[in-house]
Amino acid sequence: MALVPFDDRDGWIWFDGAFVPWRAANLHVLTHAMHYGSAVFEGERMYDGRIFALEAHTRRLFRSAEILDFEIPYTEAEMNRACIETCAKNRLTECYVRPIAWRGAEQLSVSALSTRTHVAIAVWEWPKYFDAERFQRGVRLCWAKYRRPPANAAPTEAKASGLYMICTVSKNAAERDGYDDALMLDSDGAIAETTGANIFFIRDGALHTPTPHCFLDGITRQTVVALARQRGLDVIETRIEPHDLPTFTECFIVGTAAEVTPVGEIGAHSFRPGAITFDLVERYRRHVRAHAIQALEPA
Repeated sequence: MALVPFDDRDGWIWFDGAFVPWRAANLHVLTHAMHYGSAVFEGERMYDGRIFALEAHTRRLFRSAEILDFEIPYTEAEMNRACIETCAKNRLTECYVRPIAWRGAEQLSVSALSTRTHVAIAVWEWPKYFDAERFQRGVRLCWAKYRRPPANAAPTEAKASGLYMICTVSKNAAERDGYDDALMLDSDGAIAETTGANIFFIRDGALHTPTPHCFLDGITRQTVVALARQRGLDVIETRIEPHDLPTFTECFIVGTAAEVTPVGEIGAHSFRPGAITFDLVERYRRHVRAHAIQALEPA
């Protein structure tokens, strides 16, 4: 199936406070964000006409901009409404939502005090991230080439575009080698996360997950922790070493795109997706469709 380029689609994008035709939502080649990675973004999903955890995502977007030393020229309430209206404008009720804020083209140097902050929101249909066969057997992960930088070396609390460069390199290498994704270590060699999702392991009925000290404590991660505890499971945030993998019986990854996805393999180690993983898959599915923000009617 041929890919449809993201710059050649029908629809509308919310761009600096107004809707513009999809193909007209363009930037200049000398935009600061393109050269220096000065952009922050969010990934959200609309289910049954509702955006899950919209307010939490918007708060993180604003916090990310603050960490990168620029200010979004709208209120959080205005951004929330714009996300909902963009879905309605495109007549979508099941979709991915991508707000992004970036530094413009007024100044092109490491210094960026004179740049203007731009904001856009795009939405598009989003199927399951992994097909049914891979989902049931569990996705295959290899080890990433690069490690997550420590919090004292990069703005790791921000969902910043520049931090994903090493993720793209690692994900591309994984897919070339026949894997679905790559598992990244932290700077000390402990397990961190995949290129775009947090990770959980199961041992003796308890969930174990790396402490998010150098990567995002994802909104999906927080949701799954709460759902697991509601189910009566212990959730242990701790340092997990690669040599700990044989002690776990199940593994899964979580994120807005991946939702809750079983893992069947990490390098040479195999897992068999089991009852706890699939129970959390179903609990998350029900939760996101029951706890979200109501969308507006199409304009």
